[in-house]
Order: sequence, then structure tokens, then C-alpha cells
Amino acid sequence: RIVSYDIPHDRIATKITRKLQNIMLDSTAIQNASDTQTVSKKSDAARGRTEDIRAFLSALMLGGQISDINRDTGKAIESFSVAAIKGDAEGEKYAASMMAFVDLLGKKNQELADLKIDILNKKISDDGQLSHKVSEYQKIVFDGIMLSNEFAAQTAQLYAVNSKKIYSAIFCTSSTISGVAVLATCLLVLFTFWISGSIAKPINSIIEQIRALSEGEVDLTKKITVESKDEIGTLSREFNGLIESIHGISTFKNVIEEDDSLEDVYSRLGKVFRENELVDDIVIFEVNNSQNKMRAVYPLLLAGSEMFCSEDILLNSDLCRAKKTGHNISSVEYPGVCKKFFADTGKNHLCIPMIIGGSTGGVVQFIFDGRKHDFDTINRRMFKANQFIRESLSVLEAKRLMNTLRESALKDPLTGLYNRRFLQEYTETLVAGNLRRGKNIGLIMCDLDYFKQVNDVYGHNVGDMVLRETSGVIKKSVRESDLVIRFGGEEFLVVLMDIHEGDTMKVSEIIRTHMQDTQIRVTDGVLKKTISLGISEFPIDTQSFWQAIKFADVALYSAKETGRNKAVRFVLDMWKEEQF
Repeated sequence: RIVSYDIPHDRIATKITRKLQNIMLDSTAIQNASDTQTVSKKSDAARGRTEDIRAFLSALMLGGQISDINRDTGKAIESFSVAAIKGDAEGEKYAASMMAFVDLLGKKNQELADLKIDILNKKISDDGQLSHKVSEYQKIVFDGIMLSNEFAAQTAQLYAVNSKKIYSAIFCTSSTISGVAVLATCLLVLFTFWISGSIAKPINSIIEQIRALSEGEVDLTKKITVESKDEIGTLSREFNGLIESIHGISTFKNVIEEDDSLEDVYSRLGKVFRENELVDDIVIFEVNNSQNKMRAVYPLLLAGSEMFCSEDILLNSDLCRAKKTGHNISSVEYPGVCKKFFADTGKNHLCIPMIIGGSTGGVVQFIFDGRKHDFDTINRRMFKANQFIRESLSVLEAKRLMNTLRESALKDPLTGLYNRRFLQEYTETLVAGNLRRGKNIGLIMCDLDYFKQVNDVYGHNVGDMVLRETSGVIKKSVRESDLVIRFGGEEFLVVLMDIHEGDTMKVSEIIRTHMQDTQIRVTDGVLKKTISLGISEFPIDTQSFWQAIKFADVALYSAKETGRNKAVRFVLDMWKEEQF
């Protein structure tokens, strides 16, 4: 309890408090900033710290690995594991309250930065709004700090209570073991030196391991030397087997927690079963509950002809009995229980559902040769296999959730296109690869003409339809290797990879023509829209990728100013620093 809950939870509360204190300093820096660059830098820093807090809270709620990184230096501070707070009413209340604070902080941070930038750009005058906004923002931060301090105090109190219980248990256990040791010593005196030598050594080794286990300090790699074939030797071998199993399962969980992807975890799980010769064959299926489908994730190159079940279960996962019921399905105990299993292969199967987040997130199918294994042998092997599966469930749940959160954070929900955050995260990789190949990147900034009229006349539902249709037109006009990004509002950015100078203009005309010819069906008939495009090329126009994007935006502005429904290539005469 102390190692898995109290200490990690207290550390998380402390780290959240420190992040909030730094956010408080960031807000003061924004208030006192004299230029917009400083405002943006401090706002981004505060936003990053907010995301760190969100990650801490997610780990607190679901369990998993905490990685704390210094936002100012980029260096890792520390990394540790934390157990989920499920069943802890106070902890769940704290996590939910802090999540609400984090959401509000993100919104207020953006409002503060926008207000400060408007004041610096002299769009509005500061008539006390900034001080009021900072005070409002810092009060929210202060409330979050107080909430974290209260949670830390509660955790410290629990730590004290649990420590007292542990010390009491250790004392009782030590007293019992000491009594057993004294009794064993008295009995050993009655036997001959040869008998005492043959019995005392393994018994003492077992006692030392048991004592170490009770104190949580056992070396799981240390085994008892077996020199006899009598009952003492059997006991030693069985105890060595127990220690080896505990060590293997403990090591397995530590390893999969550090794996980079779900595929790595599935692969490691499958290899564990094969290496331990627990089964003749194994297939691991991952279930997509939103689409009611499942796919084989181990082995990765599994072909349909190599499956032991009908391929129908891949398209309709409810046809899989284990997935549908959430119970173990065994043809050893109940022959023919699953109609989708190919019983004519002479094989037996045991399918174990992996319950992740309250629903079946996967199915592990074990295959046995019915002529080689009896019921008792299979049950013994499945008991050990179940231990590995149970240890992997929390890791799989955390990694699946993180994949979902990451995917949703990098994609625009309306169009399904990548968003600006994706571009910010992967710019360095894109640019490095392009420069290494000695190629150019074409940038096309696209903006629908008179889009506001669509929302005003037809409503926002039609506006959303037009945006989705536009994204589809742009995607069909470029290659699979190119990127289409929803840059904001009705603006789209097309990133053309590995192009020759001048190719960007040709692609722009294709997009413009396709959009001009597209008919969008609405309630009152057919709607046609045009699009304006601004073009630049990196590194032809500039050595800075983000400045090249700005150049494309400037060219787009020129296209809008000179008539719309046209593609304009950036030239240096368009760049006027006092204007942009």
C-alpha cells in the first residue's frame, strides 16, 4: 500500500503543486512582458505545464508510469510507477476536481495571453482588464495548489497509519520466524552432524527467503542449492520454482511498462507463453468495440488460412463467444462450445477475454493438441498463463488510453485531418528528413472564399458540411505521401513532400480547379464555392520552415486582395515587416 499508493500519490501531489507554482510565475511574466514573443513563450510554457499536470492526473486515475520533465531545460527529472486510485473516494474526488481546474486553466491561460497580446499590439487599451484577468487566473491556480496540498496531507496521514501497521506486522512475523528458528536449532542438536548438515542448509535458505519475502527485500534471482533427492530436496525445488515464477512475472510487468507501443506488449506476451512452453500455439486478438471488430495482433503476420477460427469474427467481434460473454471459453471442458472454432483440426482451445476498462478489450486464444495434454495439465499451465495476462491488463489499458488521447489531440474531429499541433510536434522530423534527401517542401495555404456567408445564410451545419467536403477535395488532389492539415477555421495547409521547384503551383491549380467544379448538395439545392491559395517553397524561399508557412499566408492574403479564386506564388516584394 505504501510503495504502490501512499508514496507515489504524495509525490504526484507535490509535483502538481510545483507545476502550479510555476504556472503562477508564468502568469506574472505574461503580465510584465514587453513583447508578444515573451507572451507566447510564457503562455506555451504554462500550457505545457498544464499538460504535464493532466498526464499526472491520468496516471493517478488509471495507474502507470510517471515521467517528469523540466519544461525549461527539457531534461528528465525522474520517472516512477503509480497505482490507480480506483476505490479511493477521496483520491477520485481530488483527481476529478483537479481535472476541472486543468481544463479551466488552459482556457484562462489562452484568454490572458490573447488579452496581453492585444494590449501590446495596441488593439485595445489596458483599463485594468489585464490586472483583473491575472488576478482571476492566479486565484484559480491558488485554489488548485490548496487542493493539492490537502490531498498531500491526507496521503501523509494514510502513510503514517499504514507504516504503523507494517511495523507491527513485521514485528509479529519476525517474532514468529525467530521462534521457528530457535525451535529448529533445538531439534537439530538432537540429530547427528551428517543429518543436521543435510537438512539445516536448505531449511535455513528457505527461512531466509521467507523472511526476506515478508520484509519485501527478497532477491528473486537467488535460488536454494539442491543437493538431496528426499523430501527436503523436493521442497527446495518447489520453492525455487515459486521464486522463479514470482521473479518472472515481476520482471515481465516491469518490462512491458517500459515498452513503447501496444504491439510490443502483445509481442512480449505471446513470446512469454511460447518460451515457457505453456501452449502449442497462441493467437492474441485486439477488440475495437466502437467498430465491433477484432484483429490478430500476435503473431503480426497471421494469415486467414492460419487462423483456428472463422474469419467472420474479425468483421463482427460479437461472433467470438469469449468476447461476447466476457468469460473463459474452453473446448477441453465443453467440446464444441464455440461454433466459430475449427473443431476438425483435432485441436483444443481455451480463449481468455482481457477485460480492459470494464469491457472486453482483447482475447487470448490458447491452442492445445488434444492427444498430448490432459485436463489437469492444461489447467496447471493456464493458471500460470493467467498470471501473466492479469499483470498485463493495467499496462494495456493505460497504453490504449494514451493512444486514444494522443490520436484525438493530433486530429481535427470535424474533418479527420491532422491539426496544427501535429505540425508543431512533427516539424523537426519532416524538415530533417527532407533536408537529408536534398529535396524541397511545397507549402499551400488554402482559404475558402466568402465562407462566412455560408454560416450566415445556411447555418453552421452546412458550414461544417462545406469544410468536410473541402478537406476531401484537397486530399484527393494530392498524393498519399503529402500532408493536409486543418490550420484553423476555414484555412487548410497542404505540405507537399519531395517536390521540384515550381511543382507547388501546378498542384495549387489542381486544387483550385477541383474545388471550383465541386457541387455541394444542401437542403435548398446545390452550393458551389471557390478557394484562394498562397504558395511558398522551403528551403527555396527561406531557411526557416515556419517562415515559409508565413510566406504562404502572405501570398494567400495577396490572392484574396486581388480577386480571390486564384493561386498566388510568394515573391519577396509581398513581404512588408511593418504590415505582417
